[in-house]
Amino acid sequence: MFIQQPVYRWAEKKGREMNCTDLASRIEKLQPTANARDVARLCLLLTNFVDNITTLLDDAMLTRAWKEMGLKLQAATDQHAAMTEELERLAASDPKQFTPEQIWVLVRAIKVQSQILQLYVGGAVLDV
Repeated sequence: MFIQQPVYRWAEKKGREMNCTDLASRIEKLQPTANARDVARLCLLLTNFVDNITTLLDDAMLTRAWKEMGLKLQAATDQHAAMTEELERLAASDPKQFTPEQIWVLVRAIKVQSQILQLYVGGAVLDV
């Protein structure tokens, strides 16, 4: 679910919209110990999470989006870790002897990968 909010008038009065540099600066203020890679990752995740990056000018919206994105990312990371374990077990078996349950493991793995990819590139999640 994407956060949908109106464009903030501050950006319109200034004659420009928020850009990635502005967002990175705000993230660095919120999380001063973050390294450059983490700041860049958060910029990407947050801009894909909202419909309009200008909504992140509002501190409350930025905090809300940050928390919601963090929860989504943690859930996807946990699913990915669990799926990796299942795939490692599956890799040790003979593909010619796969059961329907093992095929479903592969299908779920594709869905988990799709969810993670969606967080980073935006767009719809693959519906399997």
